[in-house]
Amino acid sequence: MINILLAEDQTMVRQGLKVMVESDPEIRVTGEANHGKEAIELCEKQLFDIAVLDIRMPEMDGIDTARVIRSRWPMMKILMLTTFDDDHYVMESLKLGVNGYMLKNGDTDSLIRSIKSALSGGLTIEDQVAAKVVPTLVNDQSKLEKVDEQITPRERAILKCIGEGLSNREIADQLGLSVGTVKNNTSTILDKLDLRDRTQLAIYAIRHNLV
Repeated sequence: MINILLAEDQTMVRQGLKVMVESDPEIRVTGEANHGKEAIELCEKQLFDIAVLDIRMPEMDGIDTARVIRSRWPMMKILMLTTFDDDHYVMESLKLGVNGYMLKNGDTDSLIRSIKSALSGGLTIEDQVAAKVVPTLVNDQSKLEKVDEQITPRERAILKCIGEGLSNREIADQLGLSVGTVKNNTSTILDKLDLRDRTQLAIYAIRHNLV
């Protein structure tokens, strides 16, 4: 069973999202919060597989909440949810290493796919959001440099797949590798590039024109 922490300050919206995700028999919302502080308090009392956080909330917004979760419960996945497809919020979320960024007007299937993708190591960015953010990343010509020479051809192929948002299983299937090999290579790439997480690897792949 996938245990979800759902933080959204509008009760009707939160209830609607709960109904959407729980339409999948494998998913249950086991924690609900009106704002970030409540979400953190819930994390201190029980374990969640993934936190679905609204960007704009009173008391503590989604960005600050994600920052605390990342530092205290690094294994928990985070999916950001908002009606505001603002570049600033997206970039801040990506810098924190969140696992996905979805707009509230998305459909049930997209939300469920995003949750499962995050749990399997994928990175999901809503098309409307990606359309604005990716050009911002790739148009910075000063960052379109050569890929680090330490990166091997296999690691380069894995980096490309990460930049495309594929999960470890999908990468393994595509490249004919085991999931364990993909995980080990990903850890090696992180060390070589001195990066923190999978999201930074995805951004690196985009900036270095691998995708």
